[in-house]
Amino acid sequence: MKISEIKDILKATVITGEELLDKTVTAGGSADLMDDVLSAIAKNGVILTGLTTEHVIRTAQISGVAAIVFVRGKKPDEQIVNLAKSYNLPLLQTRYSLFVASGRLYMNGLRGLDGSW
Repeated sequence: MKISEIKDILKATVITGEELLDKTVTAGGSADLMDDVLSAIAKNGVILTGLTTEHVIRTAQISGVAAIVFVRGKKPDEQIVNLAKSYNLPLLQTRYSLFVASGRLYMNGLRGLDGSW
């Protein structure tokens, strides 16, 4: 699934990385505990989270994540956005809750790494 499709499914806005929306995402995961992301996210996956901290960006970079979607209308501050830009990491924002956003992506064919996410 392309990041642009995720954007459409979640009625999301792009915070940064508009030029990267054609990247393909292989799987998805939803978490607010970044340790869970490190142990279970697939390379080129998408993280859905309610956290807007530097830790999220650094975890995504270490894990090889293709994009981050912030849920519940949360928006990171400028420092976090600039860090994501430095890693060429697209950031999106949706008004959906973590549960609803995850469900919408699942219903449209995006799966977790092993089916447990």
